[in-house]
Amino acid sequence: MAAYDNTYKLLFSHAEMVRDLLLGFVKEEWVRDLDFDTLEKVGSSYVSDDIRDRHDDIVWRVRWGKDWLYVYLLLEFQSSVDVYMSLRLLVYVGLLYQDLIRTRQLTVGGRLPPVLPVVLYNGRPRWQAPVEVSELIEHVSGGLDRYRPRFSFLLLDEGQYGDEELKPLNNLVSALFRLENSRKPEQLMEVVTSLLKWLAAPEQSSLRRAFTVWFNRELFPSRMGKETMPEFEELTEVRTMLAETVAEWKEEWKREGLSEGLEQGREQGREQGREQGREQGRAEGRSEILLKLLGMKFGSLSPEVKSRIRSADSESLLKWTERVLAAAALDDIFRS
Repeated sequence: MAAYDNTYKLLFSHAEMVRDLLLGFVKEEWVRDLDFDTLEKVGSSYVSDDIRDRHDDIVWRVRWGKDWLYVYLLLEFQSSVDVYMSLRLLVYVGLLYQDLIRTRQLTVGGRLPPVLPVVLYNGRPRWQAPVEVSELIEHVSGGLDRYRPRFSFLLLDEGQYGDEELKPLNNLVSALFRLENSRKPEQLMEVVTSLLKWLAAPEQSSLRRAFTVWFNRELFPSRMGKETMPEFEELTEVRTMLAETVAEWKEEWKREGLSEGLEQGREQGREQGREQGREQGRAEGRSEILLKLLGMKFGSLSPEVKSRIRSADSESLLKWTERVLAAAALDDIFRS
């Protein structure tokens, strides 16, 4: 979780990412009145009255409308579901307000500015925890219910967005979500190519570097194993690697009979005995490729796993091979 926090902090320390987050994923009218030229990252360490420290992930502020009324954006990054997240955020917002009172950062009328708490979640199971703090508190009849606090946060569960929904947005945060959800090198390369176009200007070198760090420390280790991936210095190197990976995989699949079109063409007009021989050859080729990929991602394989793969039929081998990129553990390969 720490690596995920740090890489996302780096990405969302750039105003372009916060702007695209608001424009692309906060479907509310007030967003149209924001002056994105005033986006400003503010200090995120608050000390409550009992001197306990709280270091938030990232806090931004932006001017809203004609007046200097700030909308504070409190961003929290999660890779696991936290049942009490709404309560945690309620405490953070309270600490933020205490700090604003102490430093006299109030509106002209002496009020506190609004806060938008946002949680970005990239875990595999869909988020099921309450986003409203009152749902955590026991309901009691007889009038006590009205004292339950009312507070909610905006949840952005990255895995719930489909590619058909994200792709038309054409912004940096939708690209990030697409990368998180991608399971094939072709998909990753398409998004990286778009990022390179959007981040071509010299002044965007810092954000290009932030995405490169995210690939190195978050995406590739989770998909392909920490030991097998080189360290990239530039986003262009990531695209080159992905292009080579796609070409290599296609060539190996073609050579070993893993292409469905080639497989169907070979089947036509062949006698049954020769077809059985080819099927055996395909299975042997697929099993060796799968063993190689699993060894690269998970390290040394047990004799039982090797035996299971070498004795499997061609269809099962193809299905298991397609799961390699998305698998977090070896058991994910063989799930029913």
